[in-house]
Amino acid sequence: MSSTKYVYLFGSHGTEGAAGMKNLLGGKGANLAEMCRLGIPVPPGFTISTEACTAYTTLGRERLLEMIRDEVLAGIRSVEAEMGKRFGDAADPLLLSVRSGARASMPGMMDTILNLGLNDEAVEGLARKAGNERFAWDSYRRFVQMYGDVVMGLKPVSKEEHDPFEVVIDMVKEARGVQLDTELDAADLKELVARFKALIRARIGRDFPVDPWEQLWGAIVAVFDSWNNDRARVYRELNDIPESWGTAVNVQAMVFGNLGDHSATGVAFTRDAGTGEDLFNGEFLVNAQGEDVVAGIRTPQQVSLVGSRRWAELALVPEAERAEKYPSLEELMPDLYRQLIEAETTLENHFRDMQDLEFTIQEGRLWMLQTRNGKRTGAAMVRIAMEMLEQGMIDEKTALERIAPDRLNDLLHPVFDPRALAQARPIARGLPASPGAATGQIVFFADEAEAWSQRGRDVILVRQETSPEDLRGMSVAKGILTARGGMTSHAAVVARGMGKCCVSGCGAVHVDLKARTMTVDGTVYAEGEWISLNGSTGEVYFGRIATRDAELSGDFGKLMALTDKYRTLEIRTNADTPEEAAVARKFGATGIGLCRTEHMFFEGDRIVAVRQMILAEDEAGRRKALAKLLPMQRSDFEGLFREMDGLPVTIRLLDPPLHEFVPHDDAGQLAMARDMGVSLGRIKMRVEELHEFNPMLGHRGCRLGISFPEITEMQARAIFEAALNAKSRGTAVVPEIMVPLVGTIRELDQQAAVIRRVAEQVFAERGETVHWMLGTMIETPRAALVADSIARSAEFFSFGTNDLTQMTMGFSRDDAGSFLPRYLKLGLYEHDPFRSIDQKGVGQLVEMAVAKGRATRPDIELGVCGEHGGDPASIGFFHRAGLRYVSCSPFRVPIARLAAAQAAIAS
Repeated sequence: MSSTKYVYLFGSHGTEGAAGMKNLLGGKGANLAEMCRLGIPVPPGFTISTEACTAYTTLGRERLLEMIRDEVLAGIRSVEAEMGKRFGDAADPLLLSVRSGARASMPGMMDTILNLGLNDEAVEGLARKAGNERFAWDSYRRFVQMYGDVVMGLKPVSKEEHDPFEVVIDMVKEARGVQLDTELDAADLKELVARFKALIRARIGRDFPVDPWEQLWGAIVAVFDSWNNDRARVYRELNDIPESWGTAVNVQAMVFGNLGDHSATGVAFTRDAGTGEDLFNGEFLVNAQGEDVVAGIRTPQQVSLVGSRRWAELALVPEAERAEKYPSLEELMPDLYRQLIEAETTLENHFRDMQDLEFTIQEGRLWMLQTRNGKRTGAAMVRIAMEMLEQGMIDEKTALERIAPDRLNDLLHPVFDPRALAQARPIARGLPASPGAATGQIVFFADEAEAWSQRGRDVILVRQETSPEDLRGMSVAKGILTARGGMTSHAAVVARGMGKCCVSGCGAVHVDLKARTMTVDGTVYAEGEWISLNGSTGEVYFGRIATRDAELSGDFGKLMALTDKYRTLEIRTNADTPEEAAVARKFGATGIGLCRTEHMFFEGDRIVAVRQMILAEDEAGRRKALAKLLPMQRSDFEGLFREMDGLPVTIRLLDPPLHEFVPHDDAGQLAMARDMGVSLGRIKMRVEELHEFNPMLGHRGCRLGISFPEITEMQARAIFEAALNAKSRGTAVVPEIMVPLVGTIRELDQQAAVIRRVAEQVFAERGETVHWMLGTMIETPRAALVADSIARSAEFFSFGTNDLTQMTMGFSRDDAGSFLPRYLKLGLYEHDPFRSIDQKGVGQLVEMAVAKGRATRPDIELGVCGEHGGDPASIGFFHRAGLRYVSCSPFRVPIARLAAAQAAIAS
């Protein structure tokens, strides 16, 4: 017998867990225990810990059941005592729900079984006790359907079948000659149970279990198994949830929202999950079980009167019709609504965060089934944090820590251009489930959405309703449209969590999966046609609609001001054009950390001059071509200095191999020959000469400047002349010239000599000077190892972590996609090293270079300009490593500012 405790009770008779035990009990189990401690009515039950999940993974089913059996039996006895019912009693059965509950919220990703304990005898007892035969057989039908799917593994045989149990339901309805949305009576439900069992026997090869204890052990194991199902794995990958955490299992007494018109079930939020407004809101269904609300099978009603009226306004439903057909819970059951308000207020004040609640009303009695910190859009995340700060519920540091940096993306990306929107043709309206704007081609199946996306196509995933199986397609879609479901449906909750635009409950849309069409008011739209979604209003439009930049709210400005109060890292931007620099400056960039000069060479007529330089057979020919590029580069740099106006601008000299500037296909080479007035043979010969087997490690970076110093001369002259021109117009300039790809101080010194000579020439010609700095990009392992030597000449280091990662790990960023996903799945690496820096390997080189550089030059300026400069986890590492700044793409500047503040708070 194991000495480890695996089962923790909760209920009014005694509670063993608490909110602080989330790692052991999972979020659901810990919060169920906490609600019990707060005196909130919760159906009693027990939680099997995440440690049991780990034991199951390691030791297997039989050993796990042996370890937890006695504790589970004791847990069942405790629930029986509190509910006054006995598990397995045919006359008055205690029925159970078995649900997952990981540390981090994973809505809908793992499995649930409801009404466990029913069999052919218990269903009759339930019917007699409840006085409702239809309710009993509907509960049994739901249980067989869930158990057959989740525990026994009955799955569709084709995409078109979707759900084999639903196919049987449709067959029964068709045989009766009724509409597919008609509710079945008790006799039909009894027939469905028999057909479901026959389907299970035919497909699975074994009978549905009738022993309640066998059902329970099977369900517990199935929930543990669901920790590693495909959708849970995908969700963990998308949200950086470690596989090692495991899930807990919550076994709880069933309460029923489908016992008639005095019963109901619902989901609610203490604040608006889409906008952040401090308004209690949610959805409910009378005479329904919980899965009916989140699955979107029936369109739910609003919990509050305010919410109901807002919904009616969006749906163009008159008040008289709304009040009659779609009354709120506040109107239908005012006393229970008051109890719900008391519970939500208690919970938000206790947890000091927006709560996502699940509740059931059984014959006039309120039960709370779950509370958790609610998923919310990026805009809501910012507003809630700032308003709770102003309301005195949290302090400044907590407000900053509450916001996931990457979720700021929701606020920064384009929305529909009002002028284009005014010309658009609306075709339907649903519920505004997740804000934003999305345009794409209609796709009906999640796996095909993924395939289309991989081919570079923008897609809108259109479904009757989504399920957790659709997660992969949802993650790559630009937007999601569902015909069924409400604001708390699976599609809505997951879309908000991803920051995806979503319109749900669009009843005018009829989806035909076999024909691959959707029909709206008699008009058929085929797969591949373009539609647009406005997730802020619920509108669906035909065709593509142009977008514009989003307007940032006042709460966003308050948040950014707060980040600047706490962060110590400067946030620069990677910008190659004045337009990019202007965007970054608007977002609060404190300079340019990387200007990639080669990107300027591809614009307009410049590529011709570059190619002339490449084709030149001697230095004189190269200088002639470079003279054409000089004024172009000078103008570019002037624009960058103007936009930054006194902030540092780090300009990297030409870096990529020359072969990138020439075409490699016959048509492109022929066009180049015509443009330049040379023979096709000469073009082909030069392209062949430039070919390299491994260009990343070839003739690039400082090696180009050493081979062709006239290139370095031209770029240096363009920088210094631009700086002086800007200065003459009253613009403060801080140029920093960065030599790429050095591995030895002799390489840097050779290029430094060229640059300093040009500086002296330009300053002598103009009779004035500017202060400037010379540095290098640390992007080779050798440069990090000999950083103390290189620092004798370099006034600053900027870590090029993209190449440093490639060279240190031996991975090609362009080719690693063929095997890296497998590595991550097997746990060989915790994360993609090109997305978040490998702190133990590459990070060690960074730390070494920092220490060596400062040992030689204590005031050396240190920064990062690789893609990791915009990754929150990497920014935390760079803060601890003692760097002065990180540089990232313009739209990631606010994300980096927040991550830097969080890093400072954590240190």
